[in-house]
Amino acid sequence: MEFEFSETCQELRERLLSFMDEHVYPAEAVYHEQLVSSGDPHSHPPVMEELKATARDLGLWNLFLPHGGEEFGAPGLSNLDYAPLAEIMGRSHIASEACNCAAPDTGNMEVLTLFGSPEQKERWLRPLLEGEIRSAFAMTEPDVASSDATNIELRIERDGDEYVLDGRKWWISGSLRERCRILIVMGKTGAGGSQSSPFKQQSMILVPKDTPGVTIVRNLPVFGYIDQEGHAEILFEDVRVPASNLISEEGHGFLIAQARLGPGRIHHCMRSIGAAERALELMCARAASRVAFGEPVAHRANIQDWIAESRIDIEMARLLTLKAAWLMDTVGNSHARTEISAIKVAAPNIALRVIDRAIQVHGGGGVSDDFPLAMMYAHLRTLRIADGPDEVHKRSIARHELRRVAAPEPVAH
Repeated sequence: MEFEFSETCQELRERLLSFMDEHVYPAEAVYHEQLVSSGDPHSHPPVMEELKATARDLGLWNLFLPHGGEEFGAPGLSNLDYAPLAEIMGRSHIASEACNCAAPDTGNMEVLTLFGSPEQKERWLRPLLEGEIRSAFAMTEPDVASSDATNIELRIERDGDEYVLDGRKWWISGSLRERCRILIVMGKTGAGGSQSSPFKQQSMILVPKDTPGVTIVRNLPVFGYIDQEGHAEILFEDVRVPASNLISEEGHGFLIAQARLGPGRIHHCMRSIGAAERALELMCARAASRVAFGEPVAHRANIQDWIAESRIDIEMARLLTLKAAWLMDTVGNSHARTEISAIKVAAPNIALRVIDRAIQVHGGGGVSDDFPLAMMYAHLRTLRIADGPDEVHKRSIARHELRRVAAPEPVAH
C-alpha cells in the first residue's frame, strides 16, 4: 500500500499552500463584505473572479478531474494525488470554487465527462470546466425517505421528442447561485416497466434552470445560515426538455449516481479533514493567547488533552481517506465501497469533534461570526446526512462484514 504522492502532486501542493496564504485567506473577509453589500445572499462576489483568474494562472484549475479535462487545465491527477489538495482547499469555504473544484459542479462535470453526449459536453460541460457557469444536482425529495433512492417519485415521461418532468425536489445545493444555469435531475422513467428492478427505474436528465415549469419554492437555511450557494426546494410542473437532454439511457440513473457519488463522497471527506486542521490551528492559537486564572489556557491539562486527541483523530481520518483513495485508483470504486462508506462516516464526525473542541476553547467567540468555527460546524454537520446518512453507510459496512462470515470455509479433516 503506497501513499507516496507524485512529484506533480507535491509541486501543486506547495503552489496551493502559497495561493491559500497569499490570496484565499486574505480574500475571505472581502468575499463576505461584497456578498453582504450586494443585498443578495446568492450573488457572485467580484473577488471570486480575481481568485479564479489567479488560480488558473498558477495551474490550480480543475484539479479534481482525473481525465478528460487536460485542455481546460486539469492535470489529470489520481484520487490519491488529489487528496492532499482537496484537504488544503477544505480549509476555506471559498477555496474550492476559486480552483473550480467545488461541489456539486465537480460531480456534475464528472457525470458529463463519463456519460454525456458530444452535444451535452459542448453545451454544458465546456462552460462548467471553464468556470463560466454553475450547476446543481436534483435528487433528494421532501415527500419520501431519500436515504433510499429507489423511493424517488419525480416522473420523467417520454412525449414524442421531449421528456416531461413532474415532481418536487429539495436541498438542491447550488441551485440559487447567481450563475447556476443547469440542473441534473434524477427521476423515474418507464424503462423496464413497473416490474423492473428498482435500480433500473431511474434516469437522469439535463434541465436548464430557466425552463418553464421550474419553480424555486424556497431556500432552506442550514442551522439559520443562508448559504451563498443556496439549498432550494424546487417544483417541476409539466417541465419539457428535448429528449436529447437525457444522460446516457433510460434506466441508467442509478449507475450514473453511483459513479458520481463515489468520488463526491471522498472529496467531501478530504475537505472535512482540511476544516479540522484549520480548527485545530485556531484552537491552539486561541489557547496560547488567552489567560485564565493566572496562566495561559494552553497550560490546562484538559485543553492539552483536547489538542492531542484532535491530532490523533485527524491523522486516523487522513490515513483512512488515503487508503480509500488508493483503492479507488488501484481496484476501482466498487471494490473500495466499504472504505468509502467508512470514511464518509468517520471524517465528518471527527471534524465535528475537533471543531466542537475549538469552539469550546474560543468561548463566546466560538459561536459568533467573528471566527469561522460556527459556520464550519453547521456545514460539517450536514455531511452526516448529505450523500447518504451515517446509518445507511454503516448498514452497508455491516452487511459486507456479515457476508464474510455467512458461508465459512469448510474445515479440512
